[in-house]
Amino acid sequence: MSQYQAGSYNIGGGEVKRRQLVAMFGAFFTISTLIGFVTQDISKGARISIFLPALVFAIGFFQSRQKFCVAYGFMGAFNFGRIGDVSKVQSPEDRARDRRFSVILLSKAVLLAAVITAIAQFV
Repeated sequence: MSQYQAGSYNIGGGEVKRRQLVAMFGAFFTISTLIGFVTQDISKGARISIFLPALVFAIGFFQSRQKFCVAYGFMGAFNFGRIGDVSKVQSPEDRARDRRFSVILLSKAVLLAAVITAIAQFV
């Protein structure tokens, strides 16, 4: 998509690439943290700390796949131009749709991070 669509798309190519980079960094830190847990025999209770890098991965992953920025959705903004060229959503109905979609994406990210955290408890 190359144009704003309420509750569906609010970022273009450059912004999507930034979210992909965030997902890659989150995946790297999640995997390296998990490897550290296993090789250092870290306690099960301490393994909950993997939630944060897993959440960074999950948020970046879902935002890049959906071409939708959660923060922009909550702010009522979109960007299909250069990085930093943010435009405001004018319609109150569109802003409401974007906020609902932001909650959905954020919920999916938290759920995925929780699943990754649960898996880390058993590895």
